Amino acid sequence: MANKALTKAKNAKKDEFYTQLPEIQAEVNAYLDYDPDVFRGKTVLLPCDDPEWSNFTRFFAQNFERFGLKKLISTSYAPESKSRKYGALFTYAAERSEVTPQNERGKIFVLDHDTNANGRIDFDDLEWKYLRGDGDFRSDEVRKLRDESDIIVTNPPFSLFREFVSWIVESEKKFLIIGNINCVSYKEVFPLIKANRVWLGESIHSGDREFGVPEDYPLEATGWRIDENGKHFIRVKGVRWFTNLEHGRRHKPLELMTMERNLKFLSHKDFHAKLGYRQYDNYDAIEIPYTDTIPSDYSGVMGVPISFLDKYCPAQFEILGITKTWFGGARKIYPEQIEVDKKGRRKRVKKLNDGAALQIEKPPVGETYYLVDDRLYQQAYARILIRKREETKK
Repeated sequence: MANKALTKAKNAKKDEFYTQLPEIQAEVNAYLDYDPDVFRGKTVLLPCDDPEWSNFTRFFAQNFERFGLKKLISTSYAPESKSRKYGALFTYAAERSEVTPQNERGKIFVLDHDTNANGRIDFDDLEWKYLRGDGDFRSDEVRKLRDESDIIVTNPPFSLFREFVSWIVESEKKFLIIGNINCVSYKEVFPLIKANRVWLGESIHSGDREFGVPEDYPLEATGWRIDENGKHFIRVKGVRWFTNLEHGRRHKPLELMTMERNLKFLSHKDFHAKLGYRQYDNYDAIEIPYTDTIPSDYSGVMGVPISFLDKYCPAQFEILGITKTWFGGARKIYPEQIEVDKKGRRKRVKKLNDGAALQIEKPPVGETYYLVDDRLYQQAYARILIRKREETKK
């Protein structure tokens, strides 16, 4: 399920989540380990950024010489434009400074030489000026900066993630951005993953991560804190890096056991209680509820959790599709169903066609199920359909 904090951010368009420096450093190190020259001679663009609040610019500026960068560009969005475009939802941004014409213009920060003549290029050498427009990444002004850059790195607005991915992909640039794991199932994102044009990053595989937020952001997440300087932080689940930069982990195949050994030795209680490997009723594939239950001795199609992508090796598995309505790979369509929720309440729906269905023998206790022509079904979570590559089947 999507993290509540990110869901609220998407609904309210309060998108200012500030990535912490250790998270940036851990991820970038993975690409440097794989290719020490990954940033050398490159122009890096950080859109949706502001050195006053963001660690991305600070990190790359401080490492400008070590990475061998050619140029660093950051653009920020005008606070008054946020207020004007989104109304009261973004008034906190406008309140940071007095209302002036400049507050309707974004800023551009550039680093490419030693401005203070101290013998090194770092954060203190950043130069800035106002953009002509508000700094929206979709503007012609920022689009031109995108086209001039080599690599794009940022934490884009959560509510605009689909648009931002499309904006990057049309430029065919290298990139490293943050999003929620559930973005994998978006129509704008999944085909890129299937085609091996986008993959998940190296450093975040599970758990939650801490982000800075504006002072008036509602602290309603499960984990939050205010530090000794009054800065606000929340913990967000399901965060992942999305990229097309190479890193070593995605070339390491999963170590697998046979079906028999998985059933004998793995400790997932629900996996055993539901009789192990089951065939979907509406897809020609078997249900794999956990990545570590993928069998080594099965050559057919398997439906695996989205989190499988954390360990996906493209040389080992082929991605065939995803069990969502828009994929269009189901082998049957169900008529209108009766949904029976956890509390036994009933209503007519058409939800069963939006995913993989498993036929069951009796109504489950405390779980939602569906009735179709006197047959009982449950729907699996979104599953990625995979198959072992021919050369790995032996």
